Amino acid sequence: MELSYARLAAIFKALSDETRLHIIDMLSCNELCACDILSSFDLSQSTLSYHMKILLDAGVVKSKRNGLWTMYSINEETFQEILSVIPDLYQHKKE
Repeated sequence: MELSYARLAAIFKALSDETRLHIIDMLSCNELCACDILSSFDLSQSTLSYHMKILLDAGVVKSKRNGLWTMYSINEETFQEILSVIPDLYQHKKE
């Protein structure tokens, strides 16, 4: 298993919230600024920042500054790692 259990748990924890899953679904279509994400929810800016920090800290999303805006996108590498390790979690092992 390439991902450590601690890293995998942090990723799954970040994905275990309905709002954060909705954000991931939105970002799967396109890179978005925080204002576009915020307009889809009935959240305060500080609550959205809280959710984005969890996603960023887990490595699930990436961010970049574009002038005054912060743009968010899916971290493709993290999702590829997750997809590659999930089969190893449930397959029968000899050890």
